[in-house]
Amino acid sequence: MKKIFLLMFAAGMMALTSCDLDINENPNFPSSSSITADLMFPAVENSIADVVGDQMFNYGGFFAQYFEQAPTANQYNDLAELNINEGSDLFNRCYSLLYAGALADIKDIMTKTDNKSDLFACTVMRAQALQLVVDNLSDAPYTEALQGSSNAMPAWDDGKTVYEGVLKELDDAEAELEGDPITMTDPLLNKNLNQWKGYANALRLRMYLRMIDGGINAAEYTAKVKALVADDEFFTGDVAWNVYSNAAGQYNPWYDGYYSLGTRNHCAAYPIVSYMKLTSDPRIGYAFNKSAKTSDYEGQMPGSKTLTGDWMGISSSYGNDYVSLASYATATAMPIYLFTQSELQFLIAEVELRFNNNDGAAKASYEAGVIADFDTKVDADVAGFLSGSRVAWGGTTTEKLHKIYMQKWVALLMRDHMEAWSEIRRTDVPALSALSAKQVFDDPTAYNAGDMINPGVNHINGGGLAKRVPYPSNARTLNKNTPPVKLLSDPVFWDIH
Repeated sequence: MKKIFLLMFAAGMMALTSCDLDINENPNFPSSSSITADLMFPAVENSIADVVGDQMFNYGGFFAQYFEQAPTANQYNDLAELNINEGSDLFNRCYSLLYAGALADIKDIMTKTDNKSDLFACTVMRAQALQLVVDNLSDAPYTEALQGSSNAMPAWDDGKTVYEGVLKELDDAEAELEGDPITMTDPLLNKNLNQWKGYANALRLRMYLRMIDGGINAAEYTAKVKALVADDEFFTGDVAWNVYSNAAGQYNPWYDGYYSLGTRNHCAAYPIVSYMKLTSDPRIGYAFNKSAKTSDYEGQMPGSKTLTGDWMGISSSYGNDYVSLASYATATAMPIYLFTQSELQFLIAEVELRFNNNDGAAKASYEAGVIADFDTKVDADVAGFLSGSRVAWGGTTTEKLHKIYMQKWVALLMRDHMEAWSEIRRTDVPALSALSAKQVFDDPTAYNAGDMINPGVNHINGGGLAKRVPYPSNARTLNKNTPPVKLLSDPVFWDIH
């Protein structure tokens, strides 16, 4: 009953939110003593979860080459073919939910409580929200944001400034902590202050690694990631917004938006299917259904829906039976994952291997990452999987690091597609194949299973993959200080590869 109430409450709050709000105003939640912090905090969590588990889950799934457009539908041709500009409004709803929703509410909550634990929890959610904005857009309104009519057109800060700013906010808020437990209504981490501290440390770890690989104060942030791992004060379980159920009106929002009405737009992409088949991964059935034509898992070549029928010589009859459609049943009541234990363990494994030269600890965390993901998806022989030649720990340091990154990519499938896309950009793993989509189609034996593939139809000039999303058009309309237009091929600040 509690789950249903929280969902109805948060959904009711969201239903009032327009997609075209000025980010400095939030008319839905007027500052009033009658609207207390404990009532507002679930709406903050819901807004952030919604963008991660709905819009970002969808386009991140295409950018990470988990999803492709199914042959008999057309809704996501532009995502598959990277035909995206500001007019596509890809980030508009995310931008409004994060600024006019979560961040404005956090600011209001902070005026209504002096409980330091509450303020710390708000700061953690604020850091998560702004990390998401930067990882999509590279820049964000930050130092001048959320000032209302006193500054209706805030400046946009560069991503480095925002990252450094929210990291300092986390440090300052934690330094002020009292020993009292969280007193807000907190369905995310059940008022557990240690869990909130662990969540903050995981966010730090994720952001520090992006700063390191972005060439920003690498020595300083390397020391910080080593200290975080040495202290080992992270959350247990998953940080997941778990309020959905298998009932109409209470579905996971991605499922509700894309499948509850019977649409079938998503099918498996060739890279993820090829890699999971190579490694005999039993998790493939959690995400996808087998092809009706072959009774096996089949992936659609990226950006090639309009080409594949001709390549096969059956354009008149090419249809969904030739590919593996998304396994919709797994998503009906699926929680929205803001940080999985699996991702955390893979990040720890990376630090142990890259910076601590601790092979035993790296192996333990690598295997813990795989096990944690199996635990949430399938009842299968994880020990047998980990002993497989393609997955078992071993080889050179470079080969071990590659295994960490590849298994993290697999684990984030149907969990957190935004972070999967970000980690691909940070690590360049999976690598981008030198072969074209047609070459892979003609000779799969020449292809390194799991490599990313240039879309067969690719609207990025010169080819390549998505490196960011364009600025939201509602920001362009409402704020003259929105930076000049950026293309899908322009990297975010920490992506220097």
